[in-house]
Amino acid sequence: MAKQERAIRTRNALINAAAELFDRDGFEVASLATISAKAGVSSGALHFHFANKAALLDAVVAAAGERLLWITRPRDALSLQVLIDASHLLVQGLAQDVVLRAGFALSSRPERTGAAPDLRREWQGWVEDTVERAGHEGTLMPGVATRDLSTAVVAVAAGLEALGGRDRRWLERTTLTRFWTLLLPRVVGPAARDLFVASGHLGAEPTPCGVPVASSVGEL
Repeated sequence: MAKQERAIRTRNALINAAAELFDRDGFEVASLATISAKAGVSSGALHFHFANKAALLDAVVAAAGERLLWITRPRDALSLQVLIDASHLLVQGLAQDVVLRAGFALSSRPERTGAAPDLRREWQGWVEDTVERAGHEGTLMPGVATRDLSTAVVAVAAGLEALGGRDRRWLERTTLTRFWTLLLPRVVGPAARDLFVASGHLGAEPTPCGVPVASSVGEL
């Protein structure tokens, strides 16, 4: 059991180090030597877990995918509020969680070899499904096109991700709150408007940086 736990810690340390260096320096520049040094493990330990840099890339994207599943998990709330809350969690995660940020940025790179999906496409699909459910719940005003609402939400999240890479102020909660404050009166009728909170029902709930990732078991 001790060996298994050590292997999991080593693997997760390598994933976190790779995410930090991919995010800071870029995938092309980050080397396996710098990743292993940052993780505090030997080159042999790195190669025990990951055959090459592409395999590390796959692992970072898979770990970010686990974060995204947590962000988009089912909640006991109206679908539009679930969407608002998840959008805040996503933007918060992009600001605070380097694994999520690197995974989103790198999930469509051609070097990837694994089966983990393009995370931006996964987010888009979830947004579209959630908006459709909101339409069926009857909380949207007549005439609101669910496709247009989905497009607006996906585009804003992508824009904040891109802008936040250069200036983290774009990823502050108030920025997204202003977007929802502007949008809600245009998609929700006056009778239902008080049902929704533009700032999200998050409280002090952070995006979990410790979401478990798939682990390999061995002696290192």
